Amino acid sequence: MSKPVSIPVVPKKLMLPFILVTSLFALWGFANAVTDPMVQAFKKVLELSNSQAAWVQMAFYGGYFCMALPAALYVRKFSYKSGVLVGLTLYAVGALLFYPAATTGLFWFFCLGLYILTFGLAFLETTANPYILAMGDPSTATRRLNLAQAFNPVGLIAGLMVAKFFVLDLLQSDDVVNFSALPEAQKLLIKSADLMVIRNPYVILGLVVLAILILIAVNKMPQAKGEGALPSVKHTFANLFKNKKYTLGVLSLILYMGAQIGCWTYIYQYAESKGIASSTAANYQLVAFILFTIGRALGTYMLKFMSSGRLLFIFSALGGLFTLGVVVLEGTFGLYSLVMVSLFLSIMFPTIYGIALEGLKEEESKIGAAGLVMAIVGGALLPKLQGMIIDLGGVGVNDITVLGLSEMNLSFLLPVTCFILVAIYGNWIHKLGSKRSIR
Repeated sequence: MSKPVSIPVVPKKLMLPFILVTSLFALWGFANAVTDPMVQAFKKVLELSNSQAAWVQMAFYGGYFCMALPAALYVRKFSYKSGVLVGLTLYAVGALLFYPAATTGLFWFFCLGLYILTFGLAFLETTANPYILAMGDPSTATRRLNLAQAFNPVGLIAGLMVAKFFVLDLLQSDDVVNFSALPEAQKLLIKSADLMVIRNPYVILGLVVLAILILIAVNKMPQAKGEGALPSVKHTFANLFKNKKYTLGVLSLILYMGAQIGCWTYIYQYAESKGIASSTAANYQLVAFILFTIGRALGTYMLKFMSSGRLLFIFSALGGLFTLGVVVLEGTFGLYSLVMVSLFLSIMFPTIYGIALEGLKEEESKIGAAGLVMAIVGGALLPKLQGMIIDLGGVGVNDITVLGLSEMNLSFLLPVTCFILVAIYGNWIHKLGSKRSIR
């Protein structure tokens, strides 16, 4: 009896392109992690409310929504490599805009820089995710994407370390008990110094991205452009909208992104509500990112033994359970529960992404990938709504209580709802796969 042929997750001939494209996952992970703490930083330095500071995430994740489809159409017409180069160029320009933004001290200028930066990230994610799925056998596509996404937390951890040691630890406004009460002249000096602190990591990041752009430019990439005639965009959209697994996948990704960014962004405000400084809260987020990394590795391994739908259901349900703990638990126990949520967030993006694109033709997957990247806008909209909930009683984090819960704790009912709905989608996908296997 012949032994079953083992299908490699990544074919040897595609190993180098796989490594090069996978490096981009760490690059946008860094941008995500270094930006999350900026919500709290801008809130302190520029004396903003929680909902006003949430414009940082609106600009960051709103850029994905606006540029994802144009990026997909560009890559569809030209090539993967040119899409990556355009993405890296926009990434660098957005990061370097922090230099004039810090000079002017205008909040909207910083938001503009983030907005353009994520134009670049939209190009990179729209290109990289479907490219990774195409680098091998379709049966191992979801595992391959989880493997590539496992390097995303490397960037997350690096970005958080930079945010902690080179931003949060150096902010003078965070060291003042009542910054708003200081004389205007003293506040202006501190504000100017702190804006330079916020500026520096982004300017250095922009220069690093330019270096990576040169590195990618001199390397040859296979499968540069899809072969054959391109179907009309209208026809492609029509087919995608008819695909229930895809459309519900887009909705699930919106909800997932809202839950993830809400949990990662407001860990600082949640810690503040427990009397913990932002620089110390960064240590808790570091542990969260380590658990996120472990979860990616664990989830990729578990996909060998269970369906992606079942795994998504289990991780979503557990994520919702721990987020509920954030709502009802007091003191540091709620913070511990919030940290644990990241373990279950880990596999959800690549798993939903792989499920939604499964079975699509190559050209459909390029446009479909744009819809999924646009779904990242959930990371802009839902945290903004969560910030409004936190501001129900004022700009503080413990202004009022509802049914014995502070407005801070209460706001996490929003991510709980998101997890429940994603779990329902995962369970439906699992049952759908089971019915097909029976047939």
